[in-house]
Amino acid sequence: MQQQEILQQLKSLSTETINPNSTNIDIVSTIDKLRIINNEDKKVAEAISLHLESIAQVVDIATIAIKNGGRLIYTGAGTSGRLGILDASECPPTYGVDFNTILGLIAGGREAVWKAVEGAEDSEELGAIDLQKISLTDKDVVLGIAASGRTPYVIGGLKYASSIGAKTASLACNLNSVIGTYADYKIEVSAGAEVVTGSTRMKAGTTQKLILNMISTAVMINLGKTYRNLMVDVATSNAKLHARAKKIVMEATDVDFETAEKYLLLANNHVKTAIVMILNNIAYDEAIKKLDCADGIIRKII
Repeated sequence: MQQQEILQQLKSLSTETINPNSTNIDIVSTIDKLRIINNEDKKVAEAISLHLESIAQVVDIATIAIKNGGRLIYTGAGTSGRLGILDASECPPTYGVDFNTILGLIAGGREAVWKAVEGAEDSEELGAIDLQKISLTDKDVVLGIAASGRTPYVIGGLKYASSIGAKTASLACNLNSVIGTYADYKIEVSAGAEVVTGSTRMKAGTTQKLILNMISTAVMINLGKTYRNLMVDVATSNAKLHARAKKIVMEATDVDFETAEKYLLLANNHVKTAIVMILNNIAYDEAIKKLDCADGIIRKII
């Protein structure tokens, strides 16, 4: 693509326009710089609130996919790709899901997480190849993320996913995005021009981070990974998480520390099972059977 054509495309993007509220940011005091940034950041949550129905659609298709043995796969370049990887990597310790349940792919591969890989985002072919490498199937959902809404790597991934029958969704920070035309479901949230023109790691990145948090968290809740607002499938993989597990059991069942510790030991350190054992006054094996019959959802049992 010619540079002039790219320039014309950039001119049409809200994320690339000049923000009149920050044109003097380079000459004001430090505290005023921070006030400008903070005031712009306040606009992000409000912008997202106008698009909750679109986000809910993506949550619902991802929930169904994972229930049926599929995966939720984020794909993006630069900040968008890194945010997808961040969100995906935090789900296993928080909700006890397999590391392959939610995946993040970034243009340029693992190296690009720390250092930009020049040209990787400009290749549609690489977007498809990376999905082929993880053996994408029609059970999966692919969510393409691009602040501009026009990243070729993401477009290539969405095209490939559609070609094999996988569900597709897009997340852009500009309206009428190109990636939205290749997705079954699209989320387009514009929080306006950046404080530093074109620096989409800022408001656009915050927009993406909040939406990805919403999607993965709502999916995990739908899958029964919480009881009330407690993370009852938390992994007990370090000292902090062991302590948190005991605290969750205590809060969910109103037992003391010693009782929580006792039942966690009997439940092989599985918080959800310990809670069901206590609330129903049953043994480990019976608690496991009840959870299996209830799709792992505590409220169905108690």
